[in-house]
Amino acid sequence: MRRLQILSAGLLLVAISVTGLAQRRNSPGRTSAGAIPTGVLLRIIKAEDERRWSDDLSALLTDQNAQVRRRAALAAGRIGDDRAVPSLADMVLTDRDVDVRQMAAFALGEIESPGGGYALTSVLKNTSAPGRARAVEALGKITAAMANSVPAPAGQSATTKTEDDRLDIFRAAIFDALRFEVERRSAPDRLTILLGLTAALRARPEGAGPLIAQFLSFPDPRIRADALNTLSRLKFKEGNEQARKLLIADPDPIVRANAARVLGATEDKAAFEALLDRALKDTDLRVRVSAIRALGSLKDARATEPLLQRASRLSVRNPRGRPTEANEVLELATALGRIAQGTRNVELLSWLKVTRETFDHTAPELEIAIARVSPLASVAAFSSDSLTERKFEESIVLNWKAGSSRAQGLGEIAAFPNATKDNNLFGMMAKAKLRAMLDYRNSGIRTNRLIAGHSEYAIPDVLRAFAAFKSTDLRDVLLNHLKESDVITRATAAELLGELPPDETNVRALTAALPAAMADKDLNDAALAILDALGKQKTATANEAIKTALDSPDHLLRRKAVALLKANGVGDFSSRIGTVKTRNTNADYRRAIARIGKHVTATVVTSKGSFTIEFLPEDAPLTVDNFVQLARKGFFNGQTIPRVVPNFVVQAGDPRGD
Repeated sequence: MRRLQILSAGLLLVAISVTGLAQRRNSPGRTSAGAIPTGVLLRIIKAEDERRWSDDLSALLTDQNAQVRRRAALAAGRIGDDRAVPSLADMVLTDRDVDVRQMAAFALGEIESPGGGYALTSVLKNTSAPGRARAVEALGKITAAMANSVPAPAGQSATTKTEDDRLDIFRAAIFDALRFEVERRSAPDRLTILLGLTAALRARPEGAGPLIAQFLSFPDPRIRADALNTLSRLKFKEGNEQARKLLIADPDPIVRANAARVLGATEDKAAFEALLDRALKDTDLRVRVSAIRALGSLKDARATEPLLQRASRLSVRNPRGRPTEANEVLELATALGRIAQGTRNVELLSWLKVTRETFDHTAPELEIAIARVSPLASVAAFSSDSLTERKFEESIVLNWKAGSSRAQGLGEIAAFPNATKDNNLFGMMAKAKLRAMLDYRNSGIRTNRLIAGHSEYAIPDVLRAFAAFKSTDLRDVLLNHLKESDVITRATAAELLGELPPDETNVRALTAALPAAMADKDLNDAALAILDALGKQKTATANEAIKTALDSPDHLLRRKAVALLKANGVGDFSSRIGTVKTRNTNADYRRAIARIGKHVTATVVTSKGSFTIEFLPEDAPLTVDNFVQLARKGFFNGQTIPRVVPNFVVQAGDPRGD
């Protein structure tokens, strides 16, 4: 089996096979769900599936069976109803079972209600109390939710003095929990440190940089890696001196990779030589990628030649016609585009153009890099002669991925000085090409019926690129696309309308588009985006339109409407959220439950080899069952993996591929 990290963009999912072996796979320190009576477990899972908080589930939180209490607490967290908070807070403080207390703390974090914060801080103050790890994790989630709450309407205070005080108390509790672990480094609690570092990342306690940096000298590589991750995400510089040493000498590749991330995020110019060395010589792809990205952040011209030489060596094609290390090539292109921005480097442009052909014009990283290095080179690729124009129009009709990539490259030109002004030549040329892409239906090009062009899949990226130029007719263009049949196109148009200044014309158009969006089958993206855009209008008319979603059969739309109305000061309509209308039957629930205690895996076979996914049916029985059923129906077979970002994500499972 090969590791996920080596997968290249555009892999073909050939087949997925699922197996379930009768082998107990309980997580360490967790109580087996097998001892829960089947009837009780069915009640819990059904309530969880329907997002239904009830007296029945509330009663199970006090059941004599600790396993029942633990599983009911998890369900309460997933349902997310504030009414469960008092009971969960009481369990955190008084339940006689350690596992139950930890699960109750986890559930409070899932609900993200400030009402659970004081119970969690009480646990953290007692340094001998078990379950402190889950308490600090939950407090981080609650604090982040409070800090990131939707701004209040004009004229209203976003937070009260009480809320500000609570934020300070919660942040201090997270800080103190980490400080305690630093001070007892001879016998630290590993899980509390790891979850505490993530909590600090979420809560951003003041003055945490020096404290977090102290974990870089811990012997556990996971602790060092997570501390570096927190420092990089918060752009704290206090650990840079140690990070430069770890980048070169640490034996763990994740530590080295995260050290590079810190140095790039903080633009540490003293790290240039070390970063270049790791970008060129490290044996681990993850480290090289992080070092390459960091060099792109530093924008030191000395990196151009050595990185370009490596990129040229890696560009040798494999039998499938693409570079063997395709992802590394694209990372190098992105970094070089940043480093050589505006230089019109002839050698670099030559390599980028050749590599663009290698990727069949479907790699946005290359188009964006070309635009950064030379806007002229980007727009010149689509000159105004009729033959070139025709080829350009054909590209979006016959290959939407190429159209999407080219649009993203053209959109990058908007970031250049004066590119958004009408008298700028590059901006004018780029906008003209983007307009042509938006008008692809009038190109007159006819395609073979066997070719599934799906040109509309490119339009969301074209709209975003066009919006970057802030054209005077942007509003009209977006309003027109709010009427398109493609749900993602409408969602993008609504999202971009929401970023414009509030306007009554927008309110009327969004209100008119909402009923059709709420009637969309399978995808609710457009309806959610329209509601968000209406929420930003801050008018009585817009709020009335949002209220219509309270009657939607879609649970997510109702939740969105309730959140927006509450944020806009209209009122609390939480009682209208209701439950999810699930399609699962008792037979489905029983099938999902039957996998608990078994080792369930899926083998994914791709054009680059195979890898295995291990599932956790005890923790997420319905999610596992959903995947298994889709796989057995062949849903994933033949799909292309549309997105692979090293050190971050592999995205698959979307039939659209966009």
